[in-house]
Amino acid sequence: MSPSKHRPDNDWPANEDMRPVGPSKARITFWVITSLLSLMILIVGGTYLYIWNGLRPTSSGDTVQVELKKGSSPLAFAEVLEDHGIIRNAFLFKYYLRYKNEGPRFQAGVYELHPGMNKQEIIDKLNAGEILPAETIRFTIPEGFTVEQIADKLAEAGYDDKAGFIAAADKDQAWPDADAAKNVPKDGKLRHRLEGYMFPETYELPKDSKPEAIIDRMLQETDRKLDSLPENWDDALAENGVNFHQMLTIASLVEREVVVDEERPIVAGIIYNRLKKGMPLQIDATVQYLLDKQKEHLMEADLQVDSPYNTYKIKGLPPGPIASPSLKSIEAALFPAKTDYYYYVTKKDGSQKHLFAETLKQHNQNIAKSNQMATP
Repeated sequence: MSPSKHRPDNDWPANEDMRPVGPSKARITFWVITSLLSLMILIVGGTYLYIWNGLRPTSSGDTVQVELKKGSSPLAFAEVLEDHGIIRNAFLFKYYLRYKNEGPRFQAGVYELHPGMNKQEIIDKLNAGEILPAETIRFTIPEGFTVEQIADKLAEAGYDDKAGFIAAADKDQAWPDADAAKNVPKDGKLRHRLEGYMFPETYELPKDSKPEAIIDRMLQETDRKLDSLPENWDDALAENGVNFHQMLTIASLVEREVVVDEERPIVAGIIYNRLKKGMPLQIDATVQYLLDKQKEHLMEADLQVDSPYNTYKIKGLPPGPIASPSLKSIEAALFPAKTDYYYYVTKKDGSQKHLFAETLKQHNQNIAKSNQMATP
């Protein structure tokens, strides 16, 4: 009997391909997994550390002023904060704002911030609008001031765009927030387009205000003062045969001619009387308006100045107001005294009152009387 070709299993020769996995491969797998986990931990930990460090407060330092400009996005403002050392990382702060849905309530303005503030303190301050009060200028415009005198007052108060103010007052443009200013005619003869329309008052405005903003505020004040007049005041325009612009012109003449309040309606009535009769107004203040500097006494040559404002040479009203009238002068121009007077002359006794006359003869007598009152 020949030996069998089959052998017991333990008699087969060893086959390397069929060996069970040895301990060396298990260790490799373990180390691969461990390394990957470690790497992930390092990445997560590093990311966390990067975010934590980028969002933590900066080192303490001096307080700085930082401006969030109107229309600027909160995300763009993050760059400004980083530039001033208030935050460490603008990129991370932007995403923190998005994550917290912060930024839409930030208010424009100048803030005092300091390094060392935490992110929530910064956010709360911006949301609350704890801005520094804007530097302001306070100025008082006396009654009877011209556009150029108003510009001088602004310059004295520290406003540095006098030329821009005058240019804006002369520019032919709409002022949608000011009703009275809508009555300014498109007249090329006007020396200053808004002359007389900016109300004499005390104002306080931001120092960096544009000329247009200052003018708009003064024009609105005129509207506010007109609202305090009797309700029928615009009916008085028709009764007097004038429009608003002409009435304001008369008010400005009264303002520059009269000091004593009770005489304002009388002088306004004289102006209306002379206009109705076709007499030249012959008001010195209109000539003074043309001069670079006010004169104590006008000379004959001054009265010959060729100008539509010279009421010695023209009949009727000048093209527009010659100054900003007070409310008392506006009331006088609206509700003039009904008299037969056509003339007035200033008393030279220091009282700043006038003598009134119906005829030229009486007027000449009043001039003589006034001269006799002159103090030595």
